[in-house]
Amino acid sequence: QVQLVESGGGLVQAGGSLRLSCAASGRTFRSYVMGWFRQAPGKEREFVAAISWSGSTYYADSVKGRFTISRDNAKNTVYLQMNSLKPEDTAVYYCATSRQWFSMTEDSYDYWGQGTQVTVSS
Repeated sequence: QVQLVESGGGLVQAGGSLRLSCAASGRTFRSYVMGWFRQAPGKEREFVAAISWSGSTYYADSVKGRFTISRDNAKNTVYLQMNSLKPEDTAVYYCATSRQWFSMTEDSYDYWGQGTQVTVSS
């Protein structure tokens, strides 16, 4: 069992930045692929970014060049640095774990956090 707790969400103006954190319980963190997803009001949850055990990364086209995913295995934490934020980035952001590299589908992710709200004002 893995427990994930996201933090760092909030309200920011367009063009601003936020850094989300996701702290994981358990001693097997380094063996998991970590992903970030988001869900905007009235929309399906969508893939944002993922990072492998070794640090390989993959991004959705909509965030490429603006968001950076990273991980600190010593702290059991994954981060999502979000720059140049746009109103369309407004969503609840979730982190999740997976045993396979690479997948953008929710079904491939086993454990999920409770989410953190990001609101970008225009």
